[in-house]
Amino acid sequence: MAESEIQDDHSRLAAFMSEAWDDDEAEYAAGIAYAINKGWHSVHDLYAAAEALCPDSMDSRELPIYGGRPVPHSADADPSDPPLMLLEPPGVARAARFLTTVSFDELWNAVGAGIGASDQARQEHLEHHLALREFYARAASAGHAVVKAVWA
Repeated sequence: MAESEIQDDHSRLAAFMSEAWDDDEAEYAAGIAYAINKGWHSVHDLYAAAEALCPDSMDSRELPIYGGRPVPHSADADPSDPPLMLLEPPGVARAARFLTTVSFDELWNAVGAGIGASDQARQEHLEHHLALREFYARAASAGHAVVKAVWA
């Protein structure tokens, strides 16, 4: 989302995210969307290992998955709208730097066994890491914010 389009309007952002979800293949192909359907907690756990491996990334390791500020529901919001987080352009740039500097192999060696020791689990997390790195790099270079929605 372009910085000029940022608004603290939960209903508007929820509609934006719902539309993006409905058009996910086109958005993915354009590099302007990415979704982790299940397992975002374990992807976060992977990045949490950066605390021990590279302490200077403390503030940034939260950004790719849980970073941003909550967008409060308005009084007239649809109660089925998902919780939303908004990561503004400076945070997007920090997340992009973190994702390009952190070593996936070192993170996986530190916590992979706790996440899932199988080759399939490693491959899934590597794919998420590479896709997130590309997504955040593209968003950062465009000066965009990132909106995150959690549908249950």
